[in-house]
Amino acid sequence: MRLRSSHPAVNIIQHDHDVLSAVLQGMLQIIRAIGESGKAPDLKVLRAMLFYIHEYPERVHHPKEDRFLFPMIRKRTREADDAMIELEAQHALGDRLVLDLEHALNRFELEGAAAFDAFALMAEQYADFYKAHMRLEEQTILAVALKVLSEDDWRELDAAFAEEKNPLAGSRHEAGMQQLFSLIVNIAPPPVGVGPAM
Repeated sequence: MRLRSSHPAVNIIQHDHDVLSAVLQGMLQIIRAIGESGKAPDLKVLRAMLFYIHEYPERVHHPKEDRFLFPMIRKRTREADDAMIELEAQHALGDRLVLDLEHALNRFELEGAAAFDAFALMAEQYADFYKAHMRLEEQTILAVALKVLSEDDWRELDAAFAEEKNPLAGSRHEAGMQQLFSLIVNIAPPPVGVGPAM
């Protein structure tokens, strides 16, 4: 169940999750359609999706949590320590899993149908992994934050998220991610996007 909050930091995290979920779901729909029809679209759309999934969490989403949210919670409670340690480990693992998925896509492109099932299975497993990751952030970390952070903490956290939406790469990278998301929508086949049908 989605948390309701008037705090911009919470809303930004949940918005990031919505965007990532949309790209993941779109990727799975395309892969499932390939499995059913045997026809593949221009693989550029899957490459763009994987690039987005790789770059957006690493450059935009995770730094917000690591730099602002997690330290603020750790100042107030030890209640979420295990969850934060798990999430930090998942950040590192997720990066490797996306690289593995990119390699599986390359194999599919080179070897054709013989490599499709392995790629499709890996994509489904990755989507399950990342959905569980986002659930842990929302249901545990954000729930604890809403319980233990003071109004002063929230003012500081909300200001930090509002000022520094992309702490590592700067606003130019975030704008690039928005352009990439638009590209995905424009080249993905329906019902994922508005590009040519498969």
